[in-house]
Amino acid sequence: MDEDSKAGKSVVQSLAKGFQVLNAFTSEEPELVLADVARRAALDKGTTFRLLNTLLMLGYVEKVGDTRRFRLTLKCLDLGFNAIARSELRTQARPILRSLVGEMNEAASLAVLDGSDIVYVERIQAGLVRLGVDVRIGSRAPVYSTAVGQALLALLPVETQVEVLEAQPRIKRTETTITDLDALLERLRQVKAAGYALSNQENAPGLCVLAAPVIDRDGVPLAAISVAAPTMRMSAEAFERMGVAPLLRAAAQLSRALEAMGGATATVSNR
Repeated sequence: MDEDSKAGKSVVQSLAKGFQVLNAFTSEEPELVLADVARRAALDKGTTFRLLNTLLMLGYVEKVGDTRRFRLTLKCLDLGFNAIARSELRTQARPILRSLVGEMNEAASLAVLDGSDIVYVERIQAGLVRLGVDVRIGSRAPVYSTAVGQALLALLPVETQVEVLEAQPRIKRTETTITDLDALLERLRQVKAAGYALSNQENAPGLCVLAAPVIDRDGVPLAAISVAAPTMRMSAEAFERMGVAPLLRAAAQLSRALEAMGGATATVSNR
């Protein structure tokens, strides 16, 4: 019996299908009817119906009022928060992020790499609501268009960079989003040389973001810290000039704190 056959016999298919159903829901489409869930999960409607009712009974899915739509419940967040809560990264980062939020920066975040996305594991925000920016713990964004993603990816081998960048379609999220592979690889070379990344409205209109990696003693990126400010307040050049030094100090401080504790591993990783 080959390894694939052995692996197949060790997998509980119904559990795997249950997670396919959960993954059908997204932040863009949080409410779905049964047919939509079945299509997204690549399952037949009968199986999807039984799985949805099981998840409904367990409290991970709920009906939306008197409609035929379903949505995830906050109980799903418990699974992620239980993992995140154990992270030394998050515990050590919180006071450092608070120190970065003030007159210039309206938000500071900690993010880790998860495949071709970044996941925010801590966030301190004092503004940005007027720009429609609603980043929460657990929110995801593409690596290629975010400063935190570029700060993390820049320290990884080039072959890994290509693999991550090619893992999902690169769409223009704003007019300034870089989508060309060669241009992105050149950007990553620049980020690695500078030690930080600057996103000038590349992921969200009207928003400038600076990010720097948090590294372990071997130089491997564990996470990235970012600060954000609206472009209506100052130019990207002024934001970079004023914001880089405190950001780099904060990233170095968190790196040292984690090293003093014996190191830490990110709660989600590149896979």
